[in-house]
Amino acid sequence: MSSLSLTKTFASLPKAKPKTHLFSTTSPIQFLPNPQHSHPKPPPLQPLFTSECLNKPLVSNHSSSDSKDYYNLLHLSVRYRDIELAKAVHVSILKLEEDTQLSTALIVAYLKLGQINHAHKVLETLSCPNIVSYTAMISGFAKSNREYDAIELFFEMRESGIVPNEYSFVALLTACIRISKLELGFQVHALAIKLDYVDHTYVTNALMGLYAKGGCVHYVVKLFDEMPQRDIASWNTVISGVLKECMNGRAFQLFRDMLRIDGFRVDHFTISTLLAASTGCLALIRGQELHAHALRIGLETNLSVNNALIGFYTKCGSVDDVEALFERMPVKDAFTWNEMITAYMEFGLVDLAVGIFDLMPGKDCVTYDCVLSGYCRNGNGSEALELFCRMVEEGTELTDFTLTSVVNACGILMEMKISEQVHGFVLKFGVGSNECVEAALLHMCTRCGRMADADKMFRRQQFNQDSWQIWTSMICGHARNGQPKEAISLFSQRQLGGIAVDEVALTAVLGVCGTLGFHVFGEQIHCCTLKSGFLSDMLVGNAIISMYCKCGYMKDAINIFNVMPTRDVVTWNSLIAGHVLHRQGHEALTVWAKMEKAGLQPDNITCTLIISAYKHTNSNLVDCCHRFFLSMESTYHIVPTSEHYASLVGVLGHWGLLNEAEEVINKMPFKPEASVWRALLDSCRIHVNTTVGKRAAKKILDMEPRDLSTYVLKSNLYSASGRWHCSEMIREEMKVKGFQKFPIRSWIIHQNKVHSFYARDKSHSQTKDVYSGLEILILECLKAGYVPDTSFVLHEVEEHQKKDFLFYHSAKLALTYGLLMSRPGKPVSIMKNILLCGDCHTFFKYVSVVTKREIHVRDSSGFHCFVTGQCSCGDHW
Repeated sequence: MSSLSLTKTFASLPKAKPKTHLFSTTSPIQFLPNPQHSHPKPPPLQPLFTSECLNKPLVSNHSSSDSKDYYNLLHLSVRYRDIELAKAVHVSILKLEEDTQLSTALIVAYLKLGQINHAHKVLETLSCPNIVSYTAMISGFAKSNREYDAIELFFEMRESGIVPNEYSFVALLTACIRISKLELGFQVHALAIKLDYVDHTYVTNALMGLYAKGGCVHYVVKLFDEMPQRDIASWNTVISGVLKECMNGRAFQLFRDMLRIDGFRVDHFTISTLLAASTGCLALIRGQELHAHALRIGLETNLSVNNALIGFYTKCGSVDDVEALFERMPVKDAFTWNEMITAYMEFGLVDLAVGIFDLMPGKDCVTYDCVLSGYCRNGNGSEALELFCRMVEEGTELTDFTLTSVVNACGILMEMKISEQVHGFVLKFGVGSNECVEAALLHMCTRCGRMADADKMFRRQQFNQDSWQIWTSMICGHARNGQPKEAISLFSQRQLGGIAVDEVALTAVLGVCGTLGFHVFGEQIHCCTLKSGFLSDMLVGNAIISMYCKCGYMKDAINIFNVMPTRDVVTWNSLIAGHVLHRQGHEALTVWAKMEKAGLQPDNITCTLIISAYKHTNSNLVDCCHRFFLSMESTYHIVPTSEHYASLVGVLGHWGLLNEAEEVINKMPFKPEASVWRALLDSCRIHVNTTVGKRAAKKILDMEPRDLSTYVLKSNLYSASGRWHCSEMIREEMKVKGFQKFPIRSWIIHQNKVHSFYARDKSHSQTKDVYSGLEILILECLKAGYVPDTSFVLHEVEEHQKKDFLFYHSAKLALTYGLLMSRPGKPVSIMKNILLCGDCHTFFKYVSVVTKREIHVRDSSGFHCFVTGQCSCGDHW
């Protein structure tokens, strides 16, 4: 989807119509506040009138046969949806002497025909409306989104001296349920007790529905336990109530009691509700038992049960289960087709889902939303955006769910320009204060590099900053966009504000701590996970292992690994990756052997790590590495990718087998990606082989002509071999093409702050002390035998200038600051965003001798540990 096509689509859109409120803005009862939100439709009321009630003999001045004719005509008008016939009967009735029962029948007919205003006018013309006419009208208002009118009419009825009956209570409670008026519901409950209607099954069912809606499940259970008589609706209401509070075990116990105690025959609502609960807790066995029970009692053809079964097998079964059920269904509705689209999307079968969508008759906005969300779930951002544009062009109704999905699609694409256009469209459409859409917009901005826009949205006064999703999006956004300090600061604010954290935010900040090497803060978050109970969450546990590994604390990482109650492949990968980062090849292979013994199937990342581990073994195990590589497909059913080949080439290059590495690339069964050639080029840098390196660089430049790292590697390769003219030509070419070299940075953590240094940097507040200390350190190292290696100065300048360049590298400045600010004898830890240069590596070995300190450095190749003049990397990095 191009930016231009989006512009054309959005430019042609009409302005959105303002949204109307579900309820009126004024309430007829002053002590009740205005409603602010709409609510789901509650279960239908029990029938207020029976045919016997409507056909009682009349006492009036017109004959009984005339009354019967009017009743019959009203029944016909309802049956055939003939409003004009009802109006004609109304006209005839007006000519007669007032008959309350006949007028009540007219009210009921109008209500069934959806003519609520006509019904109300009939009621207003009655001089003495009775309980039936009032109750019919209250029920009509309650069912027609005029709940406040229903409540007002109930009080009007009470003021006229009419005592409500059980049906009046049910009608009023229905209004309370719809607008969540729990306090008024308590008053109605008290009145029902006073008038001795609380033991009526219909009234108690309605009360249970109200308390379930208000989250008072203990009242629901208490009322249910005290009921003298129960019907199927009673059982369904209490089961739904406990399920709403995630009390799944209690719900299934009630189901068993229902069959055992009262002997009730469950209906489709019972089965459908419990199937939804089985889906939620992934209780496959329970769901299958419900399916079997539905078959035993003859519900195999029930539409709602089959729709619920499709949803259940989508979450807990296989695509074959879903397809078999769909094929057997004698009747399908729009919900069935939508469920099939969702099922295929859940199983990752996008093409089949689209096929169902194309075949489906009578698509509506819900169908489109199913496809849109499915595209997003499977990472098909472009397809989602194209479908959205089609919806706009065809005039399909756009819901808040639609807008949320298309915003999420932009987040998947991570295209700034497209995200700005969609953002503008959503604002033009007028989402108001919809929190879901606004949260999606903020997340999209963080995904598309628009952190300034995201921050403005986050800081707005009217935005709900108590939402943990919003805080998590911002924290992850800062971490994702290279703003680790901001991520940690925001996380700390959230903690100080007493707002609960979630596992996603914890994982994001743990990742930032690992990137920065911020061990102290990472430890604090580890404690936070213990207090909040998130340590048992595998996502968080894996992040803690990774954090300790990246901060250089492998023992802590191993301890966390050992105490984790459950482990997945990511857990094992995290520990193996830690050993590889610490150049502990044998330890990584030992963990791999344990993983194999535990019966876990490796994934692509596992295989990449295992191959890389052979770079860091004490002896050359290239043959073992090659055997593992060849066994990937046959043993583990993993077809080698470019990433695996790049790792293999890196291993061969590490051990000096550059020609063999180049031969592996040339014999690859598919075209190698630039990463494979880059692995070879990096090996050529280590072994100073410009012949092979030049060929590798040419291949990379052909594939990625705009890649900065390739130019830098090639220039450094020429400089290291003394070919200054060629190196300068490469640098000039970079300037002409507008490349800007990524700043080389080293940093150190001191007093919970990140202190960054750059080459010849004098911006630090303690620059004077750092430079003075470094000069003393250099003199001491020179006395101990340190000889500056000016070959690492990649510029053709005078010798004294080369030494000046070497002495003030960012790593040396960071090291000096660390030595000055820490106690004698304590290790110093430094982080660097690129490889440590050869001269700094030599210098650090001498510093470890003259200061008698351990020096830990993490660069882009892994960890170095300098102790008494030796480095853990064996001078090979």
